[in-house]
Amino acid sequence: MTDPAGPPTRVADLTTPALLVDAAVLEGNLTMMAAVRPGAALRPHVKAHKCSELARHQRAVGHAGFTCATLREMEVMARAGLGDDLLLANEVVDARRLSPLVAAGHRISVAVDSEATVEAAAAAGVPEVLVDVNVGLPRCGCDPADAARIADLARRRGLVVRGVMGYEGHAVGIEDRVERQLQVEAAMAVLAEASVEVGGEVISAGGTGSYDLNGVATEIQAGSYALMDTAYSKLGLGFGAALSVLSTVVSVNRAGWAVADCGLKALGMDHGNPSLSSPWAEGLVWFCSDEHITFSPPDGRPLPEVGTRVELLPAHVDPTVAYHEWLHIVDADHASVLESWPVDMRGW
Repeated sequence: MTDPAGPPTRVADLTTPALLVDAAVLEGNLTMMAAVRPGAALRPHVKAHKCSELARHQRAVGHAGFTCATLREMEVMARAGLGDDLLLANEVVDARRLSPLVAAGHRISVAVDSEATVEAAAAAGVPEVLVDVNVGLPRCGCDPADAARIADLARRRGLVVRGVMGYEGHAVGIEDRVERQLQVEAAMAVLAEASVEVGGEVISAGGTGSYDLNGVATEIQAGSYALMDTAYSKLGLGFGAALSVLSTVVSVNRAGWAVADCGLKALGMDHGNPSLSSPWAEGLVWFCSDEHITFSPPDGRPLPEVGTRVELLPAHVDPTVAYHEWLHIVDADHASVLESWPVDMRGW
């Protein structure tokens, strides 16, 4: 899909800040993941890119089931014809917006971890659930000892319990691979035990950081691997940095710094500052403010001129993408815009 207003065909003509996606790197990431986690062994998490067109490319390499984080993501994926098997992996206490999707014949499942979320699924006519189990991350998920009770409650309400879900989010970002694996294994031991108590065929877990370490899950909910960010790149997972944020230098101070038009309103900052991409890769990001990023060039390199284009690699891809309306798919030289895909799953 392309911008109906007729997007620029040259990267140089894009209004900044703008998201660039290297087409070849993206396809390489999708192919690599499909080789390790083929077919139903991966349930891509669309929250990382919020783009149904990118999800089509994930399906094209064999991944027909998807993980969603919001009701809007579920709705857009269904409208896009990608509703063969959608899992809302976040608890909701009002699931009524899912009722039309079920009625239209899409396969819809939701995560539940309490009486209230079971009741919400049943009231909306959602037929299938996964029991979400806390495996160490202090977020959603029932106590493992309570998983069987939640499953029994769901079955009494007429729901099919497909299995269990648990996210080892406290482990997926650990830089030391050995320690990461130990933490993943400990979390999955909890989930495996809960699976025996709950029943069902599905054990859904994991993320990009554990996609090749998790030997218990029947499906991995990885999402960031497609575009990647600097937080995950530190782990040496093998996926390339497909996403960058194009910005323009708007001010230069001869005391040693430059300012580009990409700041807090265009970048997910919870994992830290972005990094400068080549040819400024060794430069130093000083700080980000609302609409600006202040940086200095690599040692020995002169300051850029006003108007210079600079690419930034975000530290966290998910919130970064959610700030923008378009993913501009570009060639290997980052000179031509091949396609522009709407970030059509933004919002709630």
